[in-house]
Amino acid sequence: MPLYKSLVLNSQTIVKIWKISESKDFFTGQLVLKAESLERVNGMKSELHQRGFLSVRMLLAEFGYVDEDLVYDAFGKPHLKDGKHISITHSYTFSAVVVSSRPVGVDIEKQREKIIKIASKFIGYEDSYLTEKDPKLIQKLTWIWCIKESLYKLYAISGMVFKKHFLVLPFGTEANSTTAWVIEDNQRSKYKAIFMEFEGFGCAIVGPNF
Repeated sequence: MPLYKSLVLNSQTIVKIWKISESKDFFTGQLVLKAESLERVNGMKSELHQRGFLSVRMLLAEFGYVDEDLVYDAFGKPHLKDGKHISITHSYTFSAVVVSSRPVGVDIEKQREKIIKIASKFIGYEDSYLTEKDPKLIQKLTWIWCIKESLYKLYAISGMVFKKHFLVLPFGTEANSTTAWVIEDNQRSKYKAIFMEFEGFGCAIVGPNF
């Protein structure tokens, strides 16, 4: 399947989402990969992960980039050689890439009931507005996880803890945005978080300027 969704958050920030229905052979027939990427994808034991990795390269092409334009730093954070900011994600049958002139993060997660069992590991302040009886609890927890994961990707600093350093303000399921904070060493940084749902998946994009 070609490009699933493209979102222009502002003149400087674009998000593209791919629904992964193609085979690994389809992707390898379409892409030219650098040696490092070939070694990485061939070392993946799961074909699902391979297809996710390759679909991200297809999304790069949608932006006009090639695999050579993407590099990773020592923390594993992706960068583009032209200096623009990039964040990538893939989960099961979806992948996404966001490119912006400012720092940005993106995450996609499948909505699953087991997130309730692990909520105590990443929910802190958010306990003040979440309730166990909320019929939308799985959806809300997934969005909060996606927002915090996106913040983690944006910062890419070791030692950041979801429960301690990231805070997501209340939101309703009818909304599509909220405010998130990063708290570190008594310093606070404010970010806008945009979130959405499609085909049983949650997705969030965070940044300072949209």
